[in-house]
Amino acid sequence: MNNEPVIRIKDLKKHFPSGSGRFTALNGIDLLFSKGEFTGIIGPSGSGKTTLLNIIGTLDTPSEGEALILGRSAGSLSAKESAALRKSQLGFIFQTYNLFPVYTVFENVEFPLLLQGVESSQRRKMVLDALEWVGLTDKIRSRPAQLSGGESQRVAIARAMVKRPAIVLADEPTANLDAKNSHNILQTMEKLNRELRTTFIFATHDEKVIGYVRRKIFLFDGKVAGDEIINKN
Repeated sequence: MNNEPVIRIKDLKKHFPSGSGRFTALNGIDLLFSKGEFTGIIGPSGSGKTTLLNIIGTLDTPSEGEALILGRSAGSLSAKESAALRKSQLGFIFQTYNLFPVYTVFENVEFPLLLQGVESSQRRKMVLDALEWVGLTDKIRSRPAQLSGGESQRVAIARAMVKRPAIVLADEPTANLDAKNSHNILQTMEKLNRELRTTFIFATHDEKVIGYVRRKIFLFDGKVAGDEIINKN
């Protein structure tokens, strides 16, 4: 792995207003993530998993401390700079798929490339490559309502990966899937991680996801309660 971390988090704290006081969702987080990791941020609801993922994804900012994402400080980026970083370097996969219902599969996957202004013929090749990665080249003209849950999540993966981002953030990506589809999705992401060296970070408490990750970071009450490397052949 590259010696320089793609994510560097130092004494990170995040507070939210709560009544007349405040609630501390993250309380002094110190973490480093290297290129090509396949890592799970694990903990019960309310432990701070999604808050941490949102800060790494520049969807939120630290209250205190530092979060450096690909060398950029999440706390000092303007809204425009954050959006540009997400557009070019970060991919997102959610449990609810978030596909555009009126768009075809091809158009859903193409959307991030339109935002980037990628030229038409290159765009088509990139979309077809991404759909081949997830095994959905036969569904390019289908719309989300015609897809199963597993197929919809594979489209979401293709959309996240089509621009070949440095980091993919997945928030409970298997929550709405049965066991078979969950394993298919996880095997697809594992394959992309190994082939493209993309850093994957999951926020999860799903045992199926936990069985695939190669590093487990345990959060409890907004603090890191454990950090374990899993050796897999």
